[in-house]
Amino acid sequence: MRRDNRLSAALHVLLHMAEEAHPLTSGKLAKTMMTNPVVVRRMLAGLRAKGYVRSEKGHGGGWTLARDLEAVTLRDIYDALDSPSLLAIGHRAENPQCLIEQAVNAVLNQTFRDAEDMLLSRFGEVTLAALSTDFHKRLAGRQGAYNPEAAHEG
Repeated sequence: MRRDNRLSAALHVLLHMAEEAHPLTSGKLAKTMMTNPVVVRRMLAGLRAKGYVRSEKGHGGGWTLARDLEAVTLRDIYDALDSPSLLAIGHRAENPQCLIEQAVNAVLNQTFRDAEDMLLSRFGEVTLAALSTDFHKRLAGRQGAYNPEAAHEG
């Protein structure tokens, strides 16, 4: 099963935006994500609709953050992405006739709900500012200036 990487991708793009004093184009952001600008525009359009980013057209335009990093949590971005599936584990059969399988599904359902509740709670505790702080700690340990384009070369 393929993992859903939209949350990771959105956080990555948002933190790149936070590092720049000027708007970033979809093309420039796409290079950091090693993807197509259309993919970036589609993702950011959803975040714009929720008020996390804004865009300006024309020369000098591009994408910028619309909120302070301290005011945005991982949970906010997760919700803005329409709550992608958190767990890749599922049932062998959704509506089994077998009583044993019903018992298995019941305990798995509760366990999945508990795990998701715990994960979502933790998402609500972590701000984009905390991610930015971690990035800057990592950057401080590196020699020389950070070059986002060089960091993403394949």
